Amino acid sequence: MLKRKIYSELLKWKQSKNKKPLVIKGLRQVGKTYIVKQFAKENYENVIYLDFRKNHELRAIFDHSFIINDLISQITANILNVNAIPYKTLLIFDEVQDCPNARSSLKYFYEDGRYDIICTGSLLGIKGYSQRSDNAIPVGYEDVIYMKPLDFEEFMWANGISSKTIDELKNCFIECKEILPAIHLRISDLFRKYICVGGMPEVVAAFIENGDLNKVLKLQRNILESYQDDFGRHLKQDNSLYVDKKELATILAVFNSIPSQLAKENKKFQFSKIKGNGKNDDFKRALEWLEDAGIISRCYALSITELPLEGNKKDDVFKVYMQDSGLFVAMLEEGTYADILNGNLSIYKGAIYENIIADAFSKMNRKLYYYHKDSGLEIDFVTRFKGKCTLIEVKANNSKAKALTTILENYDHYHVDRAIKIREGNIALIGNVLYIPHYLTFLIQEY
Repeated sequence: MLKRKIYSELLKWKQSKNKKPLVIKGLRQVGKTYIVKQFAKENYENVIYLDFRKNHELRAIFDHSFIINDLISQITANILNVNAIPYKTLLIFDEVQDCPNARSSLKYFYEDGRYDIICTGSLLGIKGYSQRSDNAIPVGYEDVIYMKPLDFEEFMWANGISSKTIDELKNCFIECKEILPAIHLRISDLFRKYICVGGMPEVVAAFIENGDLNKVLKLQRNILESYQDDFGRHLKQDNSLYVDKKELATILAVFNSIPSQLAKENKKFQFSKIKGNGKNDDFKRALEWLEDAGIISRCYALSITELPLEGNKKDDVFKVYMQDSGLFVAMLEEGTYADILNGNLSIYKGAIYENIIADAFSKMNRKLYYYHKDSGLEIDFVTRFKGKCTLIEVKANNSKAKALTTILENYDHYHVDRAIKIREGNIALIGNVLYIPHYLTFLIQEY
């Protein structure tokens, strides 16, 4: 079993007083069902599992009544060898997006209070996924958490890096002191492998088993294929699934454009670079679909480098990154793994390293921003760190960051006096710039 940070959140939820039904959102194949089943097995006497995608007949249970005793009778009649013991039973609603009425019932389960419920869903953020009008999301009657692929700390756990070593990394980051060279080299090598492997649980498990990157690539491309099977998918009034073919083609065109968009010197996402017949409004809706599904993240340009960042973003100027670096690399041509591990990439190296940093911020649930001027001056990311606006410059090697220096030397104009440069080298604090290796990005958090 891969150790996941979300497990501690599940424990806190179970131990909380007056807890609401829990909804776990996240990408398909990110490990939601596995972790919930494991948690249920270790923390509940009785568990009842309903998979609404695999067993369509279960959806009908929620079509007529939200009276809890009626629902429990229907559930236990349709699922053999289960017991619904009040206050000792967990109900798992898997793929709950395919049964909107089941999610609507959460309000009544919460008011009843006898049963704990965890729902999982992979398309819960998609606007208009369900065409049914007789159900509603129970606002105020559920707690929602997001599960994402493994971050680098979880990847270190999976690869046997000791808690003592990870604590040493954290301590060096806090105190701005160099990491021991032997540790630095070991973790740097592991991070390059993480760029290739990413954080999808099945892929990570396969990599740990024997390090076979050919198998890793095959699994990643299977996952990408399964995502594309979801593009344009909707739920009809009668709960049957259908695919809007026009929408499918548009989403696919936008999705396939991501690698080439990031290869440009100016990585701003441009609809004119998409190879497809759709109009800009179609492409915008396709981007929203990919974003709502959790497949991509947008990084918005800022008009000024000042807090609050969200208030200063430009809604129509943004870059697009994949939420999992391994899946992003798998979209590229054969041989990219070797280029990353051997350091043979040229111009595209910057795109890959920017994506892994965006990936790290996304897994911390941090919104993404960058700064760009028409003169060509650009800062890869801008974030809030220790309560101040902080520039983040990403370098695949140890090259200079001219834009960063320009902004810091003109405080009266830009109002920024601190920066973090993420590079290959060890930790160093030079003036008001903190230099850290790529693998420590997961520690840039606003506690």
